[in-house]
Amino acid sequence: MAFWHQPPEIFDWDAPAGPLGEVQIDDETLRDGLQGPSVQEPALEGKREFLHLAAAAGIAAVDLGMPAAGPRVEAEVEELLKEILTAKLPLSANCAARALERDLLPVAHISQRVGVPLEPMLFLGFSALRRQVEGWGREHLLRKVCEAVAFARKEGLAVTFVAEDASRTSPEDLEALTLAVARAGADRVCLADTSGCLSPWGAEALTAFTRRTLDSHGFSQVGLDWHGHNDRGLAVACALAAARAGATRVHGTLLGIGERTGNAPVEQLLLNLYLLGGHRRALQDLTAYVSRGAELFGLSISAYAPVVGRDAFTTATGVHAAAILKALEKGDTQRAEVVYCPFPPSLLGRKLEVVIGPFSGASNVRYFLVSRGLKPTPERVKKILKVAKERRKPLDEQQVLELVHG
Repeated sequence: MAFWHQPPEIFDWDAPAGPLGEVQIDDETLRDGLQGPSVQEPALEGKREFLHLAAAAGIAAVDLGMPAAGPRVEAEVEELLKEILTAKLPLSANCAARALERDLLPVAHISQRVGVPLEPMLFLGFSALRRQVEGWGREHLLRKVCEAVAFARKEGLAVTFVAEDASRTSPEDLEALTLAVARAGADRVCLADTSGCLSPWGAEALTAFTRRTLDSHGFSQVGLDWHGHNDRGLAVACALAAARAGATRVHGTLLGIGERTGNAPVEQLLLNLYLLGGHRRALQDLTAYVSRGAELFGLSISAYAPVVGRDAFTTATGVHAAAILKALEKGDTQRAEVVYCPFPPSLLGRKLEVVIGPFSGASNVRYFLVSRGLKPTPERVKKILKVAKERRKPLDEQQVLELVHG
């Protein structure tokens, strides 16, 4: 089911499930991402630049912040919304708001002043655990959230209601809450795995239950979002499971930043949705989104990070290098890219890299030399490999070239 031209001999175990329908990404970096304790908040100009990076990467929607957090945030949300308008960025904009009129009024005023829709992500925790901790009454909360949704609609705003801690909310409570906000006029419902507690099976069950609830009560037009945290290291898997079960918009952040262990990484969501048919935009600008975004937010990128890590498409192993080299010597660049990769690095504008280290073989050296227009004579190969075997880490390019020309 891969949406790239893969060799016919690759058996695709995903194929029987069929491709996903279109799934959009809501980038929460400027809201949820900035809640990460180790994250550096960019200045306004950096945030503007980030919007352009997100648009180029194929992201559909962005959370601009929470205007009720204070005057500076409110002013910046307005400036970012103006940037989307003046630069004609293909982004829909939203922002966080509690189920309070005083949170929703700034959203409405910003939208009215700029003349661009600004969707409040109106959030409220309704799980029995949260009610117990806060001392909240169930019926009071239902009235409160319905009043907030109705107020936002009266102000001309499209509303997404975020069911905080949905992943630990009982079916009875979730059904009551979902139907209440749908009747009040919510355009979308977002299921939040606030504590990152679910497995993909739980995410699928939760999303499917909510979708059935809405559909069976005449609210098929109400969309579903998924917002998940990464405490179990399953945020991407849960988002994909939710998409399979009916979520048409999933949330994430640049490199997965956010509180505790963060959120689902946007770059991983985009790649996986592309491979599953839920995203059709080319991915060549994804690397720039991450590399420049990391600079803006003061982040380091692990060499092993999927999709964007320095070593994501690099091998130092002799067996791997031998297979890649055999394909290239046959002129088969297509198979060379995927014999030891799950998808072609060229999808991301990247290429395979073969380095020479203590666990390498002659194929690593030959690949290195041929790819740089150098003759892989037996003497050169032997000399380089001998030095590499004595090291405890791969040789860098300059070290290899010194051995070639020394």
